[in-house]
Amino acid sequence: MALCTAGVLALLAACGGSDDPAPQPAQATLAVLATTDLHNNVRSYDYFKLAADPSYGFERTATLVRQARSEFANTLLVDNGDTLQGTALADYEAVVNPIPCTQQHAMYKAMGALQYDAGTLGNHEFNYGLPFLNQVLGGGLDVDGVDASLKCAGPGFAMVLANVKSNKSNQPLVQPYAVLERTVQAKRSDGTAVALPIRIGVIGFTTPGILNWDKRFLEGKVGVEGAVEAATRYLPEVRAKGADIVIALLHGGMDAGPYAPSMENPGLHLAKVAGIDALVMGHQHGVFPDRSARPAYTQAGVDNAAGTVHGVPAVMPSSWGKALGVVQLALRWDGARWSVDKTSSKSELRNIQTQASPAQYVAVDASIAPLVEAPHQATIAYVQQPIGSTDFRMSTLFADVGDPGAIQIVNAAQQRYVAAYIQANLPQVASLPVLSVSAPFKSGFQGAGDYTDVAAGNLAIYNAADLYLYPNTVYAVKVNGADIQQWLEVAARRFNRIDPAATSEQALISTFPGYNFDMFTTPDIQYEIDVTQAQGNRIRNLTYLGQPIVATQEFIIATNNYRATSGASFIPKLDGSATVWASPDANRDVLINHIRANPAVTRANDGAARSWRFTRVATAGPVVFSSAPNALPVAQAAGLSNISLLAADDGSGRGLSKYAVDLSR
Repeated sequence: MALCTAGVLALLAACGGSDDPAPQPAQATLAVLATTDLHNNVRSYDYFKLAADPSYGFERTATLVRQARSEFANTLLVDNGDTLQGTALADYEAVVNPIPCTQQHAMYKAMGALQYDAGTLGNHEFNYGLPFLNQVLGGGLDVDGVDASLKCAGPGFAMVLANVKSNKSNQPLVQPYAVLERTVQAKRSDGTAVALPIRIGVIGFTTPGILNWDKRFLEGKVGVEGAVEAATRYLPEVRAKGADIVIALLHGGMDAGPYAPSMENPGLHLAKVAGIDALVMGHQHGVFPDRSARPAYTQAGVDNAAGTVHGVPAVMPSSWGKALGVVQLALRWDGARWSVDKTSSKSELRNIQTQASPAQYVAVDASIAPLVEAPHQATIAYVQQPIGSTDFRMSTLFADVGDPGAIQIVNAAQQRYVAAYIQANLPQVASLPVLSVSAPFKSGFQGAGDYTDVAAGNLAIYNAADLYLYPNTVYAVKVNGADIQQWLEVAARRFNRIDPAATSEQALISTFPGYNFDMFTTPDIQYEIDVTQAQGNRIRNLTYLGQPIVATQEFIIATNNYRATSGASFIPKLDGSATVWASPDANRDVLINHIRANPAVTRANDGAARSWRFTRVATAGPVVFSSAPNALPVAQAAGLSNISLLAADDGSGRGLSKYAVDLSR
């Protein structure tokens, strides 16, 4: 926090500036430094691999923050949410060995070393329930089921959230905004230095999806409104309280679709609300501004070169601490108030990776690791607890082309867990077949290390956490054959449409996320995916026990709470209305218990059941996809004899190799 914290002129001399700021024009630069989607990656460490990984981690972002503070006289440090969840360390402190009220959360303790000024809440802050959130925020949440009188160790900086209210109080769950009184080092028009007061408004917004994704914790307790509505309501109030400038923290990204209050990524629309001087975005784990040859965000109103969204300086600094967003706001003092010259402001991302090949990264900030050493080591000890063994390498390296090696055991655990409960407790649906779907949550989006990859040998808790990444809970939904067909049609959007006559290379994988590529992995259900067809017309020969599935035939599907309650884009009834059982148990815990009960995991029993395959078609040119390097033996061991290596480097800069799939085999 490089700005002096005095808010009245009498304190200016203590901040090192003039004690007589005459009403003359002046100018200054305020560098807004932003992190987003840290996901509890305090250390550059992978708890799933029990190894250091320099490609991410807050301890490296901290180095960028300190470098920026040495460069700019005036900085403001903010965080954009999805801060507390995402690693085994996060689960350890929230669920395995919950921290006491007096103990500050490890992520916030690390952030305290840098003295953040403000932050907002992402959707994942709600994953552990409102009592835990109340505790780690320091207490005071006036909402049903929470002791608002608790006084706990909080984050140590202002937390703001404008679009979530408590149904109990009909008031914002967290203060909607904060007006921070600071002092900036400026220069008058004659070149003399002067310290001047400034009031900075910070307002926050999270994605409305929290009501679906964490329905079990939030239903009936909180309400959510759209970011645009909340901004329109509160921005005049922020200005009325004297804010010279306003920074908007949006835990959401940019979607080109028309605005709706339920919109997950409304950045394009929020930027048009009058009164916002800088916009920090996140949630999508993307980058903005993106000055590469093929930027991800090119919608109308987006200017990657200028780093603006509808003229507002903006950043989206990746995820996991890989980048620091820097918005240089050009401030103009007219003798009474500050304003922002948006045409002279600049936005950029500063990456912890300083060189692509060979990969090099900024050094860690040595002050961070000691702050979290105790919970870090406790987490490592916890995840090393043995639960079984496997005779094959369980990975998602080739899940996109048919290898069920890391998916089948998840589906088996979910299916048996749901089936047992239904037989014991739900006689009204006990005659229906129980199936399970899961997806390859790690499928290379973050680069070559972003795959589930469990070596043959002993299995420990950290391996199960790799097999099931998220702290979801098991849900069971009742659907029919037509629903299953449509569900799989949407999942098949994972693939681009392939033209069999094209002689040039065609990319098999689309931008549809791997974590949405739901699949069955059982001999009981079989289907083909015809990637030569348009979306919505790809699932062929869908059968159950060797017979075509009838549209009205009913099934129970084991899945997770996210898909069951916010999967309406798959089938409409995945809005919660099809749920027949919302279990209290995490998918990961169900998987751990399944392995403990069946500790000898084998490929024959747990990694060879392929429910789907591509419809065979000969193509004139190669159909290509990317995966980790040196992985071809994994495909061959899984029986995927139609996979070949084309290039050791796929040219993406993410350390991936290029492979081909022969769709005729």
